[in-house]
Amino acid sequence: MSPRAVPSPGARQQYLGPAEARLIRTFLRVPRGLRHLRHLFVLSLWGKGADKGLGCEGSQHAARLCSSTSKSRKLQIRNIPPHLQWEVLDSLLAQYGTVENCEQVNTDTETAVVNVTYGNKDQARQAIEKLNGFQLENYSLKVAYIPDEMAAQQPPQQHPQGRRGFGQRGPPRQGSPGATTRQKPQSDVPLRMLVPTQFVGAIIGKEGATIRNITKQTQSKIDIHRKENAGAAEKPITIHSTPEGCSTACKIIMEIMQKEAQDTKFTEEIPLKILAHNNFVGRLIGKEGRNLKKIEQDTDTKITISPLQDLTLYNPERTITVKGSIETCAKAEEEIMKKIRESYENDIAAMNLQAHLIPGLNLNALGLFPPSSSGIPPPAVSVASAAAAASYPPFGQQPESETVHLFIPALAVGAIIGKQGQHIKQLSRFAGASIKIAPAEGPDAKLRMVIITGPPEAQFKAQGRIYGKLKEENFFGPKEEVKLEAHIKVPSYAAGRVIGKGGKTVNELQNLTSAEVVVPRDQTPDENDQVVVKITGHFYACQLAQRKIQEILAQVRRQQQQQKTLQSGQPQPRRK
Repeated sequence: MSPRAVPSPGARQQYLGPAEARLIRTFLRVPRGLRHLRHLFVLSLWGKGADKGLGCEGSQHAARLCSSTSKSRKLQIRNIPPHLQWEVLDSLLAQYGTVENCEQVNTDTETAVVNVTYGNKDQARQAIEKLNGFQLENYSLKVAYIPDEMAAQQPPQQHPQGRRGFGQRGPPRQGSPGATTRQKPQSDVPLRMLVPTQFVGAIIGKEGATIRNITKQTQSKIDIHRKENAGAAEKPITIHSTPEGCSTACKIIMEIMQKEAQDTKFTEEIPLKILAHNNFVGRLIGKEGRNLKKIEQDTDTKITISPLQDLTLYNPERTITVKGSIETCAKAEEEIMKKIRESYENDIAAMNLQAHLIPGLNLNALGLFPPSSSGIPPPAVSVASAAAAASYPPFGQQPESETVHLFIPALAVGAIIGKQGQHIKQLSRFAGASIKIAPAEGPDAKLRMVIITGPPEAQFKAQGRIYGKLKEENFFGPKEEVKLEAHIKVPSYAAGRVIGKGGKTVNELQNLTSAEVVVPRDQTPDENDQVVVKITGHFYACQLAQRKIQEILAQVRRQQQQQKTLQSGQPQPRRK
Protein backbone atom coordinates (compact mmCIF):
# COMPACT_ATOMS: atom_id res chain seq x y z
CA MET A 1 0.00 0.00 0.00
CA SER A 2 1.50 3.32 -1.08
CA PRO A 3 1.95 6.10 1.52
CA ARG A 4 -0.88 8.14 0.04
CA ALA A 5 -3.28 5.26 -0.67
CA VAL A 6 -6.52 5.29 1.28
CA PRO A 7 -7.12 1.85 2.78
CA SER A 8 -10.13 0.03 1.41
CA PRO A 9 -12.62 -1.24 3.99
CA GLY A 10 -11.00 -4.66 3.66
CA ALA A 11 -7.58 -3.17 4.39
CA ARG A 12 -8.98 -1.06 7.25
CA GLN A 13 -10.36 -4.21 8.78
CA GLN A 14 -6.95 -5.88 8.45
CA TYR A 15 -5.34 -3.00 10.38
CA LEU A 16 -8.12 -2.26 12.84
CA GLY A 17 -10.23 -5.40 13.17
CA PRO A 18 -13.95 -5.87 12.44
CA ALA A 19 -15.16 -3.90 15.47
CA GLU A 20 -13.09 -0.88 14.47
CA ALA A 21 -14.23 -1.24 10.87
CA ARG A 22 -17.81 -0.95 12.11
CA LEU A 23 -16.80 2.12 14.10
CA ILE A 24 -15.49 3.67 10.89
CA ARG A 25 -18.85 3.20 9.22
CA THR A 26 -20.55 4.75 12.24
CA PHE A 27 -18.10 7.65 12.15
CA LEU A 28 -18.95 8.39 8.53
CA ARG A 29 -22.53 9.14 9.60
CA VAL A 30 -21.63 11.57 12.42
CA PRO A 31 -22.63 15.17 11.53
CA ARG A 32 -19.60 17.32 10.94
CA GLY A 33 -20.85 19.85 13.47
CA LEU A 34 -20.08 17.43 16.32
CA ARG A 35 -16.34 17.96 15.99
CA HIS A 36 -15.55 16.88 19.53
CA LEU A 37 -16.92 13.42 18.72
CA ARG A 38 -14.80 13.23 15.61
CA HIS A 39 -11.65 14.06 17.57
CA LEU A 40 -12.52 11.45 20.20
CA PHE A 41 -13.04 8.94 17.43
CA VAL A 42 -9.59 9.63 15.95
CA LEU A 43 -8.02 9.29 19.40
CA SER A 44 -9.79 5.97 19.93
CA LEU A 45 -8.43 4.67 16.63
CA TRP A 46 -4.93 5.76 17.63
CA GLY A 47 -5.32 3.71 20.79
CA LYS A 48 -6.59 0.70 18.82
CA GLY A 49 -3.66 0.94 16.46
CA ALA A 50 -1.22 0.99 19.36
CA ASP A 51 -3.00 -1.94 21.05
CA LYS A 52 -2.49 -4.01 17.94
CA GLY A 53 1.22 -3.28 17.88
CA LEU A 54 0.92 -0.93 14.94
CA GLY A 55 2.19 2.12 16.83
CA CYS A 56 1.82 5.35 14.95
CA GLU A 57 1.16 3.43 11.72
CA GLY A 58 -2.37 2.67 12.94
CA SER A 59 -2.88 6.31 13.86
CA GLN A 60 -1.60 7.44 10.46
CA HIS A 61 -4.18 5.25 8.74
CA ALA A 62 -6.90 6.65 10.98
CA ALA A 63 -5.78 10.22 10.36
CA ARG A 64 -5.58 9.66 6.60
CA LEU A 65 -9.02 8.08 6.64
CA CYS A 66 -10.53 11.04 8.48
CA SER A 67 -8.72 13.51 6.24
CA SER A 68 -9.68 11.89 2.96
CA THR A 69 -13.29 11.22 3.89
CA SER A 70 -13.84 14.77 5.06
CA LYS A 71 -12.30 16.44 2.02
CA SER A 72 -13.05 14.30 -1.05
CA ARG A 73 -16.10 13.92 -3.22
CA LYS A 74 -14.17 11.75 -5.69
CA LEU A 75 -14.33 7.96 -5.67
CA GLN A 76 -12.56 5.20 -7.53
CA ILE A 77 -14.65 2.10 -8.25
CA ARG A 78 -12.78 -1.09 -9.12
CA ASN A 79 -13.74 -4.63 -10.09
CA ILE A 80 -16.59 -3.55 -12.36
CA PRO A 81 -17.82 -6.45 -14.56
CA PRO A 82 -16.10 -6.06 -17.95
CA HIS A 83 -19.30 -6.68 -19.89
CA LEU A 84 -21.57 -4.42 -17.79
CA GLN A 85 -23.52 -1.90 -19.87
CA TRP A 86 -22.77 1.79 -19.19
CA GLU A 87 -26.49 2.45 -18.73
CA VAL A 88 -26.64 0.00 -15.82
CA LEU A 89 -23.59 1.55 -14.16
CA ASP A 90 -24.93 5.08 -14.72
CA SER A 91 -28.26 4.25 -13.11
CA LEU A 92 -26.57 2.59 -10.14
CA LEU A 93 -24.26 5.56 -9.47
CA ALA A 94 -27.07 8.10 -9.91
CA GLN A 95 -29.00 6.61 -6.98
CA TYR A 96 -26.71 8.37 -4.50
CA GLY A 97 -26.63 11.88 -5.94
CA THR A 98 -25.54 14.02 -8.87
CA VAL A 99 -22.62 12.50 -10.76
CA GLU A 100 -20.63 15.38 -12.23
CA ASN A 101 -18.09 13.17 -13.96
CA CYS A 102 -17.40 9.49 -14.54
CA GLU A 103 -14.23 8.52 -16.40
CA GLN A 104 -12.70 5.17 -17.16
CA VAL A 105 -9.12 4.56 -16.00
CA ASN A 106 -6.55 2.60 -17.98
CA THR A 107 -5.91 -0.74 -16.32
CA ASP A 108 -4.35 -4.10 -17.12
CA THR A 109 -6.96 -6.00 -15.14
CA GLU A 110 -9.84 -7.97 -16.64
CA THR A 111 -12.35 -5.82 -14.78
CA ALA A 112 -12.99 -2.13 -15.36
CA VAL A 113 -12.06 0.86 -13.18
CA VAL A 114 -13.78 4.26 -13.14
CA ASN A 115 -13.20 7.53 -11.29
CA VAL A 116 -16.45 9.17 -10.17
CA THR A 117 -16.99 12.75 -8.97
CA TYR A 118 -20.20 13.43 -7.03
CA GLY A 119 -21.86 16.82 -6.55
CA ASN A 120 -20.93 16.98 -2.87
CA LYS A 121 -19.09 15.04 -0.17
CA ASP A 122 -22.21 13.66 1.50
CA GLN A 123 -23.27 12.03 -1.75
CA ALA A 124 -19.81 10.51 -2.15
CA ARG A 125 -19.94 9.24 1.43
CA GLN A 126 -23.30 7.62 0.86
CA ALA A 127 -22.10 6.01 -2.37
CA ILE A 128 -18.97 4.51 -0.79
CA GLU A 129 -20.97 3.15 2.14
CA LYS A 130 -23.49 1.43 -0.09
CA LEU A 131 -21.40 0.41 -3.09
CA ASN A 132 -18.27 -0.96 -1.44
CA GLY A 133 -18.63 -4.74 -1.43
CA PHE A 134 -21.86 -4.57 -3.45
CA GLN A 135 -22.31 -7.71 -5.57
CA LEU A 136 -22.88 -6.88 -9.24
CA GLU A 137 -23.11 -9.87 -11.58
CA ASN A 138 -20.89 -12.01 -9.32
CA TYR A 139 -18.29 -9.24 -8.98
CA SER A 140 -17.75 -7.49 -5.65
CA LEU A 141 -17.25 -3.76 -6.23
CA LYS A 142 -14.30 -2.10 -4.48
CA VAL A 143 -14.75 1.61 -3.76
CA ALA A 144 -12.30 4.05 -2.17
CA TYR A 145 -11.93 7.81 -1.84
CA ILE A 146 -9.51 9.60 -4.17
CA PRO A 147 -7.63 12.54 -2.64
CA ASP A 148 -7.13 15.33 -5.18
CA GLU A 149 -3.43 14.63 -5.59
CA MET A 150 -4.14 10.98 -6.47
CA ALA A 151 -6.81 11.93 -9.00
CA ALA A 152 -4.29 14.13 -10.78
CA GLN A 153 -1.83 11.23 -11.05
CA GLN A 154 -4.32 8.85 -12.72
CA PRO A 155 -5.08 9.94 -16.29
CA PRO A 156 -8.52 8.81 -17.44
CA GLN A 157 -8.88 6.61 -20.47
CA GLN A 158 -9.43 8.78 -23.52
CA HIS A 159 -11.76 7.84 -26.35
CA PRO A 160 -11.99 9.16 -29.92
CA GLN A 161 -15.38 10.68 -29.22
CA GLY A 162 -14.10 12.62 -26.23
CA ARG A 163 -14.33 12.21 -22.47
CA ARG A 164 -16.89 9.91 -20.96
CA GLY A 165 -19.18 11.77 -18.60
CA PHE A 166 -22.67 12.57 -17.39
CA GLY A 167 -25.03 15.46 -17.73
CA GLN A 168 -23.77 18.15 -20.05
CA ARG A 169 -20.89 16.01 -21.28
CA GLY A 170 -22.91 14.39 -24.01
CA PRO A 171 -25.46 11.65 -24.74
CA PRO A 172 -25.68 8.42 -22.79
CA ARG A 173 -22.73 6.16 -23.35
CA GLN A 174 -22.93 2.93 -25.30
CA GLY A 175 -21.16 -0.34 -24.67
CA SER A 176 -19.64 -1.29 -21.35
CA PRO A 177 -16.89 0.03 -19.05
CA GLY A 178 -14.76 -3.01 -19.80
CA ALA A 179 -15.23 -2.88 -23.56
CA THR A 180 -11.56 -2.13 -24.13
CA THR A 181 -10.33 -4.65 -21.57
CA ARG A 182 -9.81 -8.36 -21.94
CA GLN A 183 -13.23 -9.99 -22.16
CA LYS A 184 -14.43 -12.91 -20.11
CA PRO A 185 -14.25 -16.11 -22.15
CA GLN A 186 -17.82 -17.08 -21.32
CA SER A 187 -21.19 -15.40 -21.67
CA ASP A 188 -23.75 -15.27 -18.86
CA VAL A 189 -26.38 -16.99 -21.01
CA PRO A 190 -25.30 -20.15 -22.84
CA LEU A 191 -26.78 -21.29 -26.13
CA ARG A 192 -28.97 -24.37 -25.67
CA MET A 193 -29.74 -26.50 -28.74
CA LEU A 194 -31.77 -29.64 -29.39
CA VAL A 195 -30.27 -32.07 -31.93
CA PRO A 196 -31.60 -35.40 -33.24
CA THR A 197 -30.12 -38.26 -31.22
CA GLN A 198 -28.80 -40.04 -34.34
CA PHE A 199 -26.45 -37.11 -35.07
CA VAL A 200 -24.88 -36.92 -31.60
CA GLY A 201 -22.16 -39.44 -32.52
CA ALA A 202 -21.10 -37.40 -35.56
CA ILE A 203 -20.98 -34.20 -33.49
CA ILE A 204 -18.74 -35.87 -30.90
CA GLY A 205 -16.55 -37.60 -33.51
CA LYS A 206 -14.16 -40.50 -33.14
CA GLU A 207 -12.76 -40.45 -29.59
CA GLY A 208 -14.21 -36.96 -29.21
CA ALA A 209 -12.00 -35.43 -31.91
CA THR A 210 -14.77 -33.43 -33.63
CA ILE A 211 -16.17 -31.85 -30.49
CA ARG A 212 -12.64 -31.01 -29.31
CA ASN A 213 -11.94 -29.22 -32.61
CA ILE A 214 -15.18 -27.21 -32.31
CA THR A 215 -14.33 -26.29 -28.73
CA LYS A 216 -10.82 -25.20 -29.69
CA GLN A 217 -11.92 -23.29 -32.78
CA THR A 218 -14.66 -21.34 -31.00
CA GLN A 219 -12.98 -20.98 -27.56
CA SER A 220 -16.06 -22.54 -26.00
CA LYS A 221 -17.15 -25.20 -23.54
CA ILE A 222 -19.70 -27.62 -25.02
CA ASP A 223 -21.76 -30.08 -23.00
CA ILE A 224 -23.67 -32.82 -24.83
CA HIS A 225 -26.25 -34.25 -22.46
CA ARG A 226 -26.30 -37.80 -23.86
CA LYS A 227 -27.69 -39.44 -20.72
CA GLU A 228 -30.66 -37.10 -20.31
CA ASN A 229 -34.06 -38.53 -21.28
CA ALA A 230 -32.87 -41.99 -22.29
CA GLY A 231 -34.55 -43.07 -25.49
CA ALA A 232 -35.59 -39.53 -26.45
CA ALA A 233 -35.47 -38.58 -30.12
CA GLU A 234 -33.51 -35.41 -29.35
CA LYS A 235 -30.67 -34.49 -27.00
CA PRO A 236 -29.79 -31.04 -25.61
CA ILE A 237 -26.41 -29.41 -26.22
CA THR A 238 -25.22 -26.49 -24.07
CA ILE A 239 -22.58 -24.11 -25.48
CA HIS A 240 -20.78 -21.74 -23.07
CA SER A 241 -18.84 -19.01 -24.86
CA THR A 242 -19.02 -15.43 -26.04
CA PRO A 243 -22.05 -14.64 -28.23
CA GLU A 244 -19.79 -14.90 -31.29
CA GLY A 245 -18.32 -18.19 -30.09
CA CYS A 246 -21.77 -19.64 -29.46
CA SER A 247 -22.97 -18.63 -32.92
CA THR A 248 -19.90 -20.08 -34.66
CA ALA A 249 -20.21 -23.37 -32.77
CA CYS A 250 -23.91 -23.54 -33.61
CA LYS A 251 -23.23 -23.09 -37.32
CA ILE A 252 -20.50 -25.77 -37.30
CA ILE A 253 -22.84 -28.23 -35.55
CA MET A 254 -25.57 -27.54 -38.14
CA GLU A 255 -23.06 -28.19 -40.94
CA ILE A 256 -22.00 -31.49 -39.32
CA MET A 257 -25.64 -32.60 -39.03
CA GLN A 258 -26.35 -31.72 -42.66
CA LYS A 259 -23.31 -33.70 -43.88
CA GLU A 260 -24.24 -36.68 -41.70
CA ALA A 261 -27.80 -36.55 -43.05
CA GLN A 262 -26.50 -36.68 -46.62
CA ASP A 263 -24.12 -39.55 -45.82
CA THR A 264 -26.86 -41.59 -44.12
CA LYS A 265 -29.58 -40.76 -46.68
CA PHE A 266 -31.62 -38.97 -44.00
CA THR A 267 -34.33 -37.19 -45.98
CA GLU A 268 -36.21 -35.21 -43.32
CA GLU A 269 -35.56 -31.50 -42.84
CA ILE A 270 -33.24 -30.69 -39.92
CA PRO A 271 -34.35 -27.37 -38.41
CA LEU A 272 -32.37 -25.45 -35.82
CA LYS A 273 -33.94 -25.89 -32.39
CA ILE A 274 -33.02 -23.46 -29.60
CA LEU A 275 -34.08 -23.91 -25.97
CA ALA A 276 -34.99 -20.74 -24.05
CA HIS A 277 -36.39 -20.14 -20.58
CA ASN A 278 -40.05 -19.21 -20.70
CA ASN A 279 -39.28 -15.99 -18.79
CA PHE A 280 -37.59 -14.52 -21.86
CA VAL A 281 -39.88 -15.84 -24.61
CA GLY A 282 -42.58 -13.19 -24.21
CA ARG A 283 -40.06 -10.43 -24.80
CA LEU A 284 -38.57 -12.36 -27.73
CA ILE A 285 -42.00 -12.56 -29.36
CA GLY A 286 -42.79 -8.91 -28.63
CA LYS A 287 -46.11 -7.11 -28.61
CA GLU A 288 -48.43 -8.71 -31.19
CA GLY A 289 -45.47 -10.84 -32.32
CA ARG A 290 -43.57 -7.88 -33.80
CA ASN A 291 -40.08 -8.86 -32.63
CA LEU A 292 -40.38 -12.41 -33.94
CA LYS A 293 -41.87 -11.28 -37.26
CA LYS A 294 -38.99 -8.83 -37.74
CA ILE A 295 -36.40 -11.57 -37.12
CA GLU A 296 -38.19 -13.81 -39.65
CA GLN A 297 -38.25 -11.04 -42.25
CA ASP A 298 -34.65 -9.96 -41.67
CA THR A 299 -33.25 -13.51 -41.82
CA ASP A 300 -35.65 -15.10 -44.34
CA THR A 301 -36.59 -17.91 -41.96
CA LYS A 302 -39.74 -19.44 -40.50
CA ILE A 303 -39.81 -19.47 -36.68
CA THR A 304 -42.24 -21.29 -34.39
CA ILE A 305 -42.27 -21.62 -30.59
CA SER A 306 -43.56 -24.59 -28.59
CA PRO A 307 -46.84 -23.97 -26.71
CA LEU A 308 -47.03 -23.12 -23.02
CA GLN A 309 -48.82 -26.41 -22.37
CA ASP A 310 -45.57 -28.31 -23.02
CA LEU A 311 -43.89 -26.75 -19.98
CA THR A 312 -43.54 -28.51 -16.66
CA LEU A 313 -42.31 -27.45 -13.23
CA TYR A 314 -39.03 -29.24 -13.94
CA ASN A 315 -38.69 -28.08 -17.53
CA PRO A 316 -39.37 -24.34 -17.84
CA GLU A 317 -37.77 -24.13 -21.31
CA ARG A 318 -39.57 -23.66 -24.60
CA THR A 319 -38.35 -24.87 -27.97
CA ILE A 320 -37.76 -22.24 -30.67
CA THR A 321 -37.72 -23.96 -34.08
CA VAL A 322 -36.04 -22.14 -36.97
CA LYS A 323 -36.45 -23.38 -40.55
CA GLY A 324 -34.28 -22.20 -43.42
CA SER A 325 -30.82 -22.69 -44.89
CA ILE A 326 -27.79 -23.04 -42.62
CA GLU A 327 -26.81 -19.43 -43.36
CA THR A 328 -30.25 -17.97 -42.61
CA CYS A 329 -30.71 -20.15 -39.50
CA ALA A 330 -27.33 -18.96 -38.21
CA LYS A 331 -28.40 -15.32 -38.66
CA ALA A 332 -31.68 -16.01 -36.90
CA GLU A 333 -29.82 -17.66 -33.99
CA GLU A 334 -27.75 -14.50 -33.52
CA GLU A 335 -30.85 -12.29 -33.38
CA ILE A 336 -32.81 -14.64 -31.11
CA MET A 337 -29.98 -15.03 -28.61
CA LYS A 338 -29.28 -11.29 -28.69
CA LYS A 339 -32.86 -10.65 -27.57
CA ILE A 340 -32.69 -13.36 -24.89
CA ARG A 341 -29.40 -12.00 -23.51
CA GLU A 342 -30.84 -8.48 -23.39
CA SER A 343 -33.84 -9.75 -21.41
CA TYR A 344 -31.60 -11.64 -19.03
CA GLU A 345 -29.32 -8.64 -18.46
CA ASN A 346 -32.30 -6.35 -17.85
CA ASP A 347 -33.67 -8.77 -15.25
CA ILE A 348 -30.26 -8.97 -13.58
CA ALA A 349 -29.97 -5.17 -13.52
CA ALA A 350 -33.44 -4.82 -12.03
CA MET A 351 -32.79 -7.40 -9.33
CA ASN A 352 -29.38 -6.01 -8.43
CA LEU A 353 -30.65 -2.46 -8.15
CA GLN A 354 -33.68 -3.48 -6.10
CA ALA A 355 -31.64 -5.71 -3.79
CA HIS A 356 -29.31 -2.76 -3.28
CA LEU A 357 -32.16 -0.32 -2.72
CA ILE A 358 -33.77 -2.48 -0.05
CA PRO A 359 -31.29 -3.93 2.45
CA GLY A 360 -32.18 -7.20 4.09
CA LEU A 361 -35.13 -8.03 1.83
CA ASN A 362 -35.05 -11.63 0.62
CA LEU A 363 -36.04 -11.29 -3.02
CA ASN A 364 -36.36 -15.04 -3.51
CA ALA A 365 -38.84 -15.24 -0.63
CA LEU A 366 -41.29 -13.29 -2.76
CA GLY A 367 -41.39 -16.29 -5.10
CA LEU A 368 -41.55 -14.15 -8.21
CA PHE A 369 -38.41 -15.11 -10.09
CA PRO A 370 -38.59 -18.74 -11.27
CA PRO A 371 -35.83 -21.21 -10.42
CA SER A 372 -33.01 -21.40 -12.94
CA SER A 373 -33.23 -24.04 -15.63
CA SER A 374 -30.39 -26.27 -16.60
CA GLY A 375 -27.97 -24.24 -18.63
CA ILE A 376 -29.13 -20.83 -17.41
CA PRO A 377 -27.45 -19.63 -14.24
CA PRO A 378 -29.60 -18.02 -11.55
CA PRO A 379 -29.60 -14.21 -11.35
CA ALA A 380 -26.40 -13.00 -9.72
CA VAL A 381 -27.83 -11.38 -6.62
CA SER A 382 -26.35 -11.74 -3.18
CA VAL A 383 -28.98 -10.34 -0.86
CA ALA A 384 -26.74 -10.78 2.17
CA SER A 385 -23.95 -8.77 0.59
CA ALA A 386 -26.43 -6.19 -0.65
CA ALA A 387 -27.79 -5.84 2.84
CA ALA A 388 -24.29 -5.45 4.23
CA ALA A 389 -23.34 -2.89 1.60
CA ALA A 390 -26.54 -0.89 1.81
CA SER A 391 -26.73 1.29 4.87
CA TYR A 392 -29.18 3.97 5.92
CA PRO A 393 -30.47 7.21 4.38
CA PRO A 394 -28.27 10.29 4.93
CA PHE A 395 -28.22 11.39 8.57
CA GLY A 396 -31.59 12.78 9.61
CA GLN A 397 -33.22 12.17 6.21
CA GLN A 398 -36.25 9.90 5.73
CA PRO A 399 -37.27 8.42 2.35
CA GLU A 400 -40.25 10.23 0.84
CA SER A 401 -43.64 8.56 0.68
CA GLU A 402 -44.98 7.70 -2.77
CA THR A 403 -48.42 6.72 -4.08
CA VAL A 404 -48.82 4.05 -6.76
CA HIS A 405 -52.08 2.84 -8.32
CA LEU A 406 -51.74 -0.86 -9.21
CA PHE A 407 -54.44 -2.48 -11.37
CA ILE A 408 -55.38 -6.10 -10.64
CA PRO A 409 -58.05 -8.44 -12.09
CA ALA A 410 -61.43 -7.61 -10.51
CA LEU A 411 -61.91 -11.28 -9.64
CA ALA A 412 -58.73 -11.18 -7.51
CA VAL A 413 -59.98 -8.54 -5.08
CA GLY A 414 -61.31 -11.12 -2.62
CA ALA A 415 -57.96 -12.94 -2.51
CA ILE A 416 -56.07 -9.70 -1.84
CA ILE A 417 -58.48 -8.61 0.91
CA GLY A 418 -58.74 -12.06 2.52
CA LYS A 419 -61.31 -13.34 4.99
CA GLN A 420 -62.61 -10.40 7.04
CA GLY A 421 -59.81 -8.27 5.58
CA GLN A 422 -57.08 -10.29 7.30
CA HIS A 423 -54.79 -10.65 4.28
CA ILE A 424 -54.72 -6.99 3.31
CA LYS A 425 -54.10 -6.02 6.96
CA GLN A 426 -51.18 -8.46 7.22
CA LEU A 427 -49.81 -7.23 3.90
CA SER A 428 -50.02 -3.61 5.07
CA ARG A 429 -48.13 -4.43 8.29
CA PHE A 430 -45.52 -6.51 6.46
CA ALA A 431 -44.82 -3.81 3.89
CA GLY A 432 -45.23 -0.78 6.13
CA ALA A 433 -47.59 0.77 3.60
CA SER A 434 -51.17 1.96 3.37
CA ILE A 435 -53.06 -0.37 1.01
CA LYS A 436 -56.62 0.41 -0.12
CA ILE A 437 -58.79 -0.99 -2.89
CA ALA A 438 -60.78 1.62 -4.80
CA PRO A 439 -64.46 1.02 -5.65
CA ALA A 440 -65.20 -0.56 -9.02
CA GLU A 441 -65.71 1.93 -11.83
CA GLY A 442 -68.73 -0.03 -13.03
CA PRO A 443 -70.53 -3.38 -12.71
CA ASP A 444 -68.65 -4.85 -15.68
CA ALA A 445 -65.20 -3.51 -14.76
CA LYS A 446 -62.51 -6.13 -15.36
CA LEU A 447 -59.83 -4.34 -13.34
CA ARG A 448 -59.74 -2.84 -9.85
CA MET A 449 -57.32 -0.22 -8.59
CA VAL A 450 -55.17 -0.88 -5.52
CA ILE A 451 -53.84 2.34 -3.94
CA ILE A 452 -50.47 1.80 -2.26
CA THR A 453 -48.89 4.63 -0.25
CA GLY A 454 -45.47 4.36 1.36
CA PRO A 455 -41.71 4.82 0.84
CA PRO A 456 -39.76 2.87 -1.84
CA GLU A 457 -39.09 -0.18 0.34
CA ALA A 458 -42.76 -0.43 1.29
CA GLN A 459 -43.78 -0.12 -2.37
CA PHE A 460 -41.40 -2.92 -3.32
CA LYS A 461 -42.69 -5.27 -0.61
CA ALA A 462 -46.39 -4.52 -1.12
CA GLN A 463 -46.36 -4.71 -4.90
CA GLY A 464 -44.14 -7.80 -4.80
CA ARG A 465 -46.54 -9.70 -2.56
CA ILE A 466 -49.53 -8.67 -4.69
CA TYR A 467 -47.80 -10.01 -7.82
CA GLY A 468 -46.97 -13.17 -5.89
CA LYS A 469 -50.51 -13.60 -4.55
CA LEU A 470 -52.01 -13.36 -8.03
CA LYS A 471 -49.62 -16.09 -9.16
CA GLU A 472 -50.31 -18.30 -6.13
CA GLU A 473 -54.08 -18.02 -6.53
CA ASN A 474 -53.89 -18.93 -10.25
CA PHE A 475 -55.27 -15.64 -11.57
CA PHE A 476 -52.49 -16.02 -14.13
CA GLY A 477 -51.66 -19.38 -15.69
CA PRO A 478 -48.83 -21.45 -14.16
CA LYS A 479 -46.75 -20.82 -17.29
CA GLU A 480 -47.93 -17.22 -17.76
CA GLU A 481 -45.84 -14.23 -16.73
CA VAL A 482 -47.62 -11.87 -14.31
CA LYS A 483 -47.78 -8.42 -15.87
CA LEU A 484 -49.69 -5.58 -14.26
CA GLU A 485 -50.28 -1.92 -15.02
CA ALA A 486 -49.21 0.69 -12.49
CA HIS A 487 -49.99 4.42 -12.54
CA ILE A 488 -47.94 7.10 -10.84
CA LYS A 489 -48.85 10.78 -10.87
CA VAL A 490 -46.27 13.39 -11.78
CA PRO A 491 -46.51 17.21 -11.84
CA SER A 492 -47.65 18.34 -15.28
CA TYR A 493 -44.54 20.53 -15.63
CA ALA A 494 -42.34 17.43 -15.11
CA ALA A 495 -44.08 15.21 -17.68
CA GLY A 496 -41.85 16.57 -20.43
CA ARG A 497 -38.75 15.49 -18.50
CA VAL A 498 -40.10 11.93 -18.28
CA ILE A 499 -40.80 11.89 -22.02
CA GLY A 500 -37.58 13.63 -23.08
CA LYS A 501 -36.87 15.40 -26.36
CA GLY A 502 -38.54 13.48 -29.14
CA GLY A 503 -39.44 10.73 -26.66
CA LYS A 504 -35.78 9.93 -26.05
CA THR A 505 -35.98 9.57 -22.25
CA VAL A 506 -39.07 7.36 -22.24
CA ASN A 507 -37.55 5.15 -24.96
CA GLU A 508 -34.33 4.75 -22.99
CA LEU A 509 -36.40 3.99 -19.90
CA GLN A 510 -38.25 1.22 -21.74
CA ASN A 511 -35.03 -0.25 -23.13
CA LEU A 512 -33.37 -0.27 -19.71
CA THR A 513 -36.28 -1.71 -17.74
CA SER A 514 -38.18 -3.87 -20.28
CA ALA A 515 -41.37 -2.21 -19.01
CA GLU A 516 -43.83 -0.36 -21.22
CA VAL A 517 -43.91 3.29 -20.14
CA VAL A 518 -46.59 5.61 -21.54
CA VAL A 519 -47.34 9.26 -20.82
CA PRO A 520 -50.72 9.73 -22.54
CA ARG A 521 -50.90 12.80 -24.73
CA ASP A 522 -53.43 15.58 -24.24
CA GLN A 523 -54.07 14.74 -20.59
CA THR A 524 -55.95 17.29 -18.54
CA PRO A 525 -54.09 17.82 -15.26
CA ASP A 526 -56.11 17.02 -12.13
CA GLU A 527 -56.90 19.43 -9.29
CA ASN A 528 -53.31 19.07 -8.05
CA ASP A 529 -51.90 19.86 -11.51
CA GLN A 530 -50.71 16.27 -11.95
CA VAL A 531 -50.83 13.85 -14.89
CA VAL A 532 -50.57 10.06 -15.02
CA VAL A 533 -47.62 7.95 -16.19
CA LYS A 534 -48.60 4.36 -17.05
CA ILE A 535 -46.12 1.52 -16.46
CA THR A 536 -46.83 -2.05 -17.57
CA GLY A 537 -44.58 -5.07 -17.07
CA HIS A 538 -43.45 -7.92 -14.87
CA PHE A 539 -42.57 -7.08 -11.28
CA TYR A 540 -38.86 -6.23 -11.55
CA ALA A 541 -39.33 -4.27 -14.79
CA CYS A 542 -42.19 -2.29 -13.25
CA GLN A 543 -40.22 -1.57 -10.08
CA LEU A 544 -37.11 -0.39 -11.91
CA ALA A 545 -39.18 1.91 -14.11
CA GLN A 546 -40.87 3.41 -11.04
CA ARG A 547 -37.51 4.07 -9.38
CA LYS A 548 -36.06 5.71 -12.50
CA ILE A 549 -39.10 7.99 -12.87
CA GLN A 550 -38.88 8.97 -9.19
CA GLU A 551 -35.19 9.84 -9.76
CA ILE A 552 -36.21 12.16 -12.60
CA LEU A 553 -38.85 13.82 -10.40
CA ALA A 554 -36.36 14.26 -7.55
CA GLN A 555 -33.95 15.94 -9.94
CA VAL A 556 -36.70 18.29 -11.15
CA ARG A 557 -37.57 19.19 -7.55
CA ARG A 558 -33.93 19.94 -6.72
CA GLN A 559 -33.60 22.21 -9.75
CA GLN A 560 -36.79 24.04 -8.84
CA GLN A 561 -35.57 24.59 -5.30
CA GLN A 562 -32.28 25.97 -6.58
CA GLN A 563 -34.12 28.35 -8.92
CA LYS A 564 -36.37 29.58 -6.09
CA THR A 565 -33.35 30.22 -3.90
CA LEU A 566 -31.62 32.19 -6.66
CA GLN A 567 -34.76 34.19 -7.47
CA SER A 568 -35.22 35.14 -3.82
CA GLY A 569 -31.75 36.68 -3.92
CA GLN A 570 -30.55 34.58 -1.02
CA PRO A 571 -27.34 32.65 -1.48
CA GLN A 572 -27.60 28.88 -0.99
CA PRO A 573 -26.28 27.78 2.41
CA ARG A 574 -22.87 26.18 2.24
CA ARG A 575 -22.39 22.70 3.60
CA LYS A 576 -20.13 22.57 6.58
